[in-house]
Amino acid sequence: MSDEAIAVEDLYYTYPDGTPALRGATFAVPRGARAALVGPNGAGKSTLILHLNGILRGQGRVKILGETLTTENLRAVRRKVGLVFQNPDDQLFALRVLDDVAYGPLNQDLPPEEAERRAREALEAVGMAHAADKAPHHLSFGERRRVCIAGLLAMQPEILVLDEPTANLDPRGRRELINMLKTLGVTLLVASHDLEFVLDLCDLGFLMDEGRIIAGGPPRELLSNAQLLSAHGLEQPLSLRLRRSPEPPG
Repeated sequence: MSDEAIAVEDLYYTYPDGTPALRGATFAVPRGARAALVGPNGAGKSTLILHLNGILRGQGRVKILGETLTTENLRAVRRKVGLVFQNPDDQLFALRVLDDVAYGPLNQDLPPEEAERRAREALEAVGMAHAADKAPHHLSFGERRRVCIAGLLAMQPEILVLDEPTANLDPRGRRELINMLKTLGVTLLVASHDLEFVLDLCDLGFLMDEGRIIAGGPPRELLSNAQLLSAHGLEQPLSLRLRRSPEPPG
């Protein structure tokens, strides 16, 4: 069994209009890690994560849990990789939260009773059990994102990939999301501009720019390199800058 949950090797992708998005991206995420992709707008982060369950298919190799992604195993791989889009409204469609979360298990041909059991357990895991009978559009943005995560957890993926998970969240919703993600027993990969979030949640980080992985390592070490970040359109997180400020004279 491979120790790598995700392995991307020399991945290239060009959009139909001729815009190159990935230019030989290569990186690996160990099983059980909480990893982050950081980089400026247009770095290729969203394009890259769409390759991890075959929504996009470029040139190069994508391996999930040791298995190279192919047309033949695409359906099986998608059961292992859950992808949470930036806007939860792109994923929610049912009139009731419980029905939305149970849809995936039902689509896996599970009996209705088992699908509902999984859905209720997933809602409990993300702190949304109280909303099972509510309409998704009556929930806050952060609550809808939690429901999206529950919908994927109900399908029991081994890898969860999130695109800008803290976007449009208030401080309380952001903290609740971080605390919840820390409790999940799956490999996590997040694409995020929120570098404080990355410091708080992740144990591995990758800097991406112009379709390539530029550097990787522990987030505190990676994000402490002000010169590297500046060269790729990022600023150090405020918490790291404050730690390096000289003490005021006493």
